Amino acid sequence: MALSSRSAVAIHALTMLGRREDRARTSAEVADSLASNPVLVRRILGSLRDAGLVRSTEGRLGGWRLARSPREITLRDAYAAVEEGPILSRHPHPPNQACEVGRHMQAVLEHEFREAERAMEERLGRTTIADLVQQTIARERELTRR
Repeated sequence: MALSSRSAVAIHALTMLGRREDRARTSAEVADSLASNPVLVRRILGSLRDAGLVRSTEGRLGGWRLARSPREITLRDAYAAVEEGPILSRHPHPPNQACEVGRHMQAVLEHEFREAERAMEERLGRTTIADLVQQTIARERELTRR
């Protein structure tokens, strides 16, 4: 399966929760920020909970919170919580083995795609939710200065 929008939704939700750690957020609040459906957001938050990245509480003051410090959650953590399989799609079926390109292309692409995926995972592992919180704060300050 290729990279889907689930990663972006998960990272957005984690950043929103990390922005105000002093209070829980409802899935409706997170969905409003995403301009998305609360049902989709609840599914993503459920996957993040299963991965130990968020926790939920019920009741009047309930909602979703980060389960760890934003400095301890990387974008790679978020990606791994909601995505399955390789980042880059492979051939949907084996190419023609009688073709001089077809018989080698899967092996060639597999090597290249694995290297690209390793680089992406390494990069995502260097960025934390705290980094994104700071970036969104800086951008908001810049916007209000104009």
